[in-house]
Amino acid sequence: MKDLRIDRRALLAGGAGGLASLALGNGQAPHFAPRARRAIHICLVGGLSQVDSFDHKPELARFHGKTPPMEERPDVFFGKVGLLRQSDFAFRQRGESGLWVSDLFPHLARRADQLTVIRSMHGETGNHTPGLFLANSGFPRNGFPCLGSWLSYGLGTEAGDLPAHVVIPDARGAPSGGASNWTSGFLPGEHQGVTFRPDANPVRDLAPPEGRASDPVRRLVRLMDEGQLERRGGRDAILETRLRAYELSARLQTSIPAVCRLDGEPVKLTRSYGLEEEETSDFARSCLVARRLVERGVRFVQLFSGGPLGGKPRTSWDGHEDNRANHLREARRIDRPVATLLADLEQRGMLEDTLVLCTTEFGRTPFTQSEADVLGAGRDHNNAGFSIWMAGAGLRPGTAYGETDELGYQAVKDPVRWHDLHATVLHLFGLDHERLSFYHDGIQRRLTNVEGHVLHDILA
Repeated sequence: MKDLRIDRRALLAGGAGGLASLALGNGQAPHFAPRARRAIHICLVGGLSQVDSFDHKPELARFHGKTPPMEERPDVFFGKVGLLRQSDFAFRQRGESGLWVSDLFPHLARRADQLTVIRSMHGETGNHTPGLFLANSGFPRNGFPCLGSWLSYGLGTEAGDLPAHVVIPDARGAPSGGASNWTSGFLPGEHQGVTFRPDANPVRDLAPPEGRASDPVRRLVRLMDEGQLERRGGRDAILETRLRAYELSARLQTSIPAVCRLDGEPVKLTRSYGLEEEETSDFARSCLVARRLVERGVRFVQLFSGGPLGGKPRTSWDGHEDNRANHLREARRIDRPVATLLADLEQRGMLEDTLVLCTTEFGRTPFTQSEADVLGAGRDHNNAGFSIWMAGAGLRPGTAYGETDELGYQAVKDPVRWHDLHATVLHLFGLDHERLSFYHDGIQRRLTNVEGHVLHDILA
C-alpha cells in the first residue's frame, strides 16, 4: 500500500496547492483501448414518454380513443388502463440520417445525425425510486455503487485538482432517492459523486472565512501532529478516507470557483446555451459547467433534469395528469442547452471521445390513465418499453436500435436491459464489465452483477 505519511513542512509551504494527490485516485489502466475518455450523463427524472419523443408510432393515431388490443391487462403503477392516445407532438425524420424525433425537442432534433437512440429499453420496475437506482447502479435498491463511481474506481480522474465524479442536481431539488443515486456504495469513499449546486455558488461554505487558514489544511496538520498516520501505518480505511476528503476539499477551494466561473465564456455561446433566459438558465448553467469540468479532466458528470416527485405543479417528467403540458415545460428547460452542449463539444473536437448519455428510469404508457375518457391526457409509468439516447465517443450516429410493438408499449426487438447499457458504457471506456469488480461481503461485485452484454451493433 502507498505510504500515506506526508511531510508537514512541505505541506505548510505548499498550502492547498502543494498537497499530494491522494484524494483523486489513480485508478487502473483500461483493459483495452478506450473510445471514450469522459462522459456527461443527463438523467431525466420521472419518466420521459417514448411515444412523444423518440419512438414514432403512427398506429397510435389510427387507434386513438380505442381500447388497447392487449391479451393481458398491462401492469401499470396506478392500475388504470385507459384509452389509446396518439402522440401529442408531431414526428419528423431529421437530418441526413432520417432519424425520427418529435417536435417536443426542436433544438435537439437538429442534432439528430449525432444521436444513437435505443428504443427497446425495459426495466424491472415501474416505481420511481427503485427505477432510478436501477438506471444508475444496476440494482433496484440502494447501497450499490453507481456508474460514475465505478468509472472513478476503474480509471480515476485526469484532473489534478478536481474529483473524478461530479453531480449537478436539478435546481428545484434532489431526485427521488437523493444522494443514493450517486453513491459509491461499498467502493472506497473517494469515488462518491461530489455534488455541485446548479448556481454561481456550487458548494456551500467552500472558502474559509477571511484571515483564516483552510479548514481542510488545518485538519490535515492536526492529524499529522497527533501522529495517527504513523501509528496506524496508513492502513486504517476510515482515517484514509478522512485524509482524502480533507485533501480534496482543500484543492476544491481554488479549482471549483475557477471551473464554475462563466464570465470568461463568449457571450454568443452563453446565449446559445440559454444562460440569459429564465426558462433555460438553470440547465444551461449545468450544461456549460459540465463541459468545463470534462474539459479539465473530470471523468463523469451527471446532470439531473427533474426534482422531487409528487406535488403540483410537478417538477419532473412525471406526466400523470397532463402529459403534454408536463413534457412541454420540462423539455423547454433542457432542449436548447443540451443541443448546444453537443454542438459545443463537437466544435472543440471533444465529442469524438466524450460520451453524452441521456436516460430516464422508464417511459410512459401509450394509453391514458383515465379508464373512460381519452381526453384524460395523463400517461402512467411504463417499464416494458422506452427510449434513451447516446451521442459521441465510439457510437454509430444517426441510428436507432431495437423496437417496441406497434403501439409503443413493450420492447419486442433487441430488448435492452440496464446491465446491457452499463456493459456498453464500460466497454466504450476500455473496461470489460466482467473484469471490473470489487470484493465485498464475500462476493466479487460488478456493476452488471452476473449479467449484461455489450451492444456491439451500436458501435462505430
